[in-house]
Amino acid sequence: MATTFTLVTDTTARIESLFDVSLDIDIHAASMSKSKERAIAGVTSGRIGLGETVTWRARHFGLWFTMTSRITSLDRPHSFTDQQVKGPFKSFHHEHAFTETTSGTRMVDTITVASPMFGVLAERLVLMPYLRRLIKVRNAELVSAAR
Repeated sequence: MATTFTLVTDTTARIESLFDVSLDIDIHAASMSKSKERAIAGVTSGRIGLGETVTWRARHFGLWFTMTSRITSLDRPHSFTDQQVKGPFKSFHHEHAFTETTSGTRMVDTITVASPMFGVLAERLVLMPYLRRLIKVRNAELVSAAR
């Protein structure tokens, strides 16, 4: 069974700038330095585009994980979606939505995950809070880079 959460980030950054840095492999890797995340295959630097893949290697929960994601939809500067095509999850689907506000941009991340290792209770109590923290850290880095 899959679990979904949504995270909303409001910023004064321009929508185009925030959208573009959200697709930047180098900025993503910098935001995940604590987990030693790095791109090892596919698009490994610069901006990723529609239909392209990136393979990430990172350490989470004390274990090394490898995950390949593909950009499955892209509507600049309003939305894009990345999905796991190979990796540790039964499924991983991340929708990124951007809307202009009177003061800047609202970025909404909607993440749906199904884990083969965790049951629904463990997903909700351990995995989802962990992923939510990772996305908050990532988004803070994106907002900083977009200014």
